Amino acid sequence: MDLKTKIRSIPDFPKKGIVFRDITTLLQDPRAYEHAIDLFCLHFAKHKITKVGVIESRGFIFGGPIAMALGVGLVPIRKKGKLPWDTVRQSYKLEYGTDSLEVHKDAVNKRDRVLIIDDLLATGGTARASTKLIEKLGAKVTGLGFLIELSFLGGRKKLGDYDVLTLIDYDSEK
Repeated sequence: MDLKTKIRSIPDFPKKGIVFRDITTLLQDPRAYEHAIDLFCLHFAKHKITKVGVIESRGFIFGGPIAMALGVGLVPIRKKGKLPWDTVRQSYKLEYGTDSLEVHKDAVNKRDRVLIIDDLLATGGTARASTKLIEKLGAKVTGLGFLIELSFLGGRKKLGDYDVLTLIDYDSEK
């Protein structure tokens, strides 16, 4: 199944010159959605994952079913101030300024092997901050999975030698 055909492209959203890749059309097709989950599970099963880290917010859409299918725990990686208990924070640079991600201090430990999931790999800042956050707690990041990669933005370069799987690639803005 060609998952790329299930993505709707919306020109000039959220601003002129940007082509937004809308995943909701893929999510409306249960076979396509299930196929995406299956592809992630098949690829990452070899890593003996113990937890799936999901990046707010669309990472939750894919990470939850992956964690259930693999029979492992789920770790929400959220924006600053969204988690209700003691957290660890990792800041990262944006085009203009910085942002932060947080995870509960007890979400992972040194025995955990964590797969990080999100819907989109663009510049790589959020994904790299997520790996640092999980590793700060002593766990091992075994891979990262993304439904879509905007490879023309070069985000994969920030992820070094991690096992990175993307299911759909856009190598230009068009």
